[in-house]
Amino acid sequence: MEMSREVTQKKNGVTGAAAPIVGREIRELEHRMEEASRWVVPLRREVGRVIVGQKDLVERLFVGLLTGGHILLEGVPGLAKTLALKTLAASIHGARFSRIQFTPDMLPSDITGTTIYHAHSASFEVKQGPVFANFVLADEINRAPAKVQSALLEAMQEHQVTLGGESFPLPDPFLVLATQNPLEQEGTYPLPEAQIDRFMLKVIVKYPSVAEERAILDSMASSKPMLDVSPVVPLDTIAAARRVVDEVYVDDAVRDYIVRIVTATRDPGRNVSIQGLLRAGASPRGTIALTLAARAWAFLQGRGYVVPEDVKMLAPDVLRHRLCLSFAAEAEGIDGDEIVRRVLHAVVSP
Repeated sequence: MEMSREVTQKKNGVTGAAAPIVGREIRELEHRMEEASRWVVPLRREVGRVIVGQKDLVERLFVGLLTGGHILLEGVPGLAKTLALKTLAASIHGARFSRIQFTPDMLPSDITGTTIYHAHSASFEVKQGPVFANFVLADEINRAPAKVQSALLEAMQEHQVTLGGESFPLPDPFLVLATQNPLEQEGTYPLPEAQIDRFMLKVIVKYPSVAEERAILDSMASSKPMLDVSPVVPLDTIAAARRVVDEVYVDDAVRDYIVRIVTATRDPGRNVSIQGLLRAGASPRGTIALTLAARAWAFLQGRGYVVPEDVKMLAPDVLRHRLCLSFAAEAEGIDGDEIVRRVLHAVVSP
């Protein structure tokens, strides 16, 4: 990565005494990162007191927390999806948590809130809905009809809700964790591609290992499992860390690499391994999301710059739900993860 920066500097005509400036800036940034990330280890430790295993899930929650990106979780029931977000929210001082159980008979007002008319005073009172929280768990989002899904997704995109002609900003930070059950499809309303694209990450939650499940048994097999969590980080500290994440250096070579990965999904004809397997590729929103996620990942590793491995690590979570598979891919049992794997193999890393 150091060589990549030097090459970029030479291409831009930056040589001699000016060349080391980037290195000094990164060292200064990493010093600020050290201060801004002191909460990461205590927060990991506090969440780990309750959540056994599921390291990938917890790390992706941290990425969402640092970027403001919403997360869609897919996994069978009982894999600690709800518990993970509740524990994260309880570990942050001053954070508000709400859980919305989606059902086919829900109305948009069940999420956003409504206005109530008081006849004695001839006035309206605004009753804010459960979406007005820092952490919102949208449980089984695909069980709600399209209007309800759209109401939540609009709030996610605009970070505000309109009630009675007046707009109300949502709290900051605002993170939506939506869950889907991949097994049971009866009575569900799958999210359209245009709406699912608003989730920054789609995380596949897998079963724990044998050792992890034994640890779960030891800690949870009780009528009163120990789930007490103490807040270890204030909300304003998270906001300060986000500003530092925005400064993480992304070299031009890495930026070009990200663009080549995303655009490769739009022109599968150039890659024989995915030819005929996609109806549509990832949008520019995917390019932005992959860059932001890679910056957050570098921050969590204590680095002030992004390396190609950061991009490769987050690419499946950012892109798997942004790919519209063809009927040929579905017939062959090829999923989004396999498409991303083939694209990463085909696109040359800097």
